[in-house]
Amino acid sequence: QVQVVESGGGLVQSGGSLRLSCAFSGELFSLYAIHWYRQAPGNQRELVASINALMATNYADSVKGRFTITRDNAENTAYLQMNSLKPEDTAVYYCNARFTTTIDYWGQGTQVTVSS
Repeated sequence: QVQVVESGGGLVQSGGSLRLSCAFSGELFSLYAIHWYRQAPGNQRELVASINALMATNYADSVKGRFTITRDNAENTAYLQMNSLKPEDTAVYYCNARFTTTIDYWGQGTQVTVSS
């Protein structure tokens, strides 16, 4: 069965860094686009960063210059490096792996809390 599992969340001070991991279990990982979403209490789920099969990346304006999405196809893992964290980055972060418009998989989320 295909599984997507996030890890690396935690509590960090404002200005600190965290690296989130998205581990993918299954075949054809290199053909999936990977998306990181986040959702804070009372807020809508928002797309934070994406990386496709050609390694092209996209970022939300709010995280440009601070977050970096990467992938290691040999390890079936994608990452979200988060630097210069702010309290407004506090949210549950979710990894989504999409193969087609009708085939995608979600992780359970990992909590990121940034204290001021």
